[in-house]
Amino acid sequence: MSWHRGPLVGFDLETTGTDPLQARIVTAAIVEVRDAEVVRRHDWLADPGVLIPAQASEIHGISSERAVAEGRPVREVAREIAEVLAGYWALGVPVIAYNAAFDLSLLAAELRRHGLPRLAEAAPVIDPLTIDRAVDRFRRGKRTLEAACGEYGVVLESAHEASADALAAVRVAIAIADRHPQVAALDLADLHRSQIGWYAEWATDFQKFLRRKGNADAVVDTAWPLREAPPTAVRAPAGPAAGS
Repeated sequence: MSWHRGPLVGFDLETTGTDPLQARIVTAAIVEVRDAEVVRRHDWLADPGVLIPAQASEIHGISSERAVAEGRPVREVAREIAEVLAGYWALGVPVIAYNAAFDLSLLAAELRRHGLPRLAEAAPVIDPLTIDRAVDRFRRGKRTLEAACGEYGVVLESAHEASADALAAVRVAIAIADRHPQVAALDLADLHRSQIGWYAEWATDFQKFLRRKGNADAVVDTAWPLREAPPTAVRAPAGPAAGS
């Protein structure tokens, strides 16, 4: 049975900004999916410990005032998210995150910031964005989650709401596997390894593009799915404002 017919877990963060090494968690969701339907979900609202910029609040709808009043300390939230993800990985269940390098790198940065244990070995991970870039490289247009949902016929009920985005990411991954049999045919270990290479190839090409456009010092990090240290120069955006 192909990986996309088994249990899958969607993961999404909504955050204070677009830099995964500096931004903080505001909301988070982990959804367990079977047959494209949610069978279990975890949701968090965090007090990030910093002001949430108005631009981010406009995207995900969470103000600083609400986060302080209703959110739990971000240290507790980050620890719990990491524990839930580690539990699924220990069972061999893939975690699906759209633009995984953003969400997982941000979570890892929060764990370091608060002196918590490192994120468990992040594998297997499935990133529909990375796969879509590889299998449909020359398609024009945006590659946001909303655009991917439109391309693959997935309904996104409430963009930038963490649980809705997490579920949509899973359904996009399933739709990609249905459309591209070579993706469905890979086992999880091979798919994970393939994405490391696909992401590095994309990052290298994007860096060349930025330099051709006049940014001679541009550096696009090739690490996937975790980015541990800031690059030495300009980095390509790791994710949309306030999460995916």
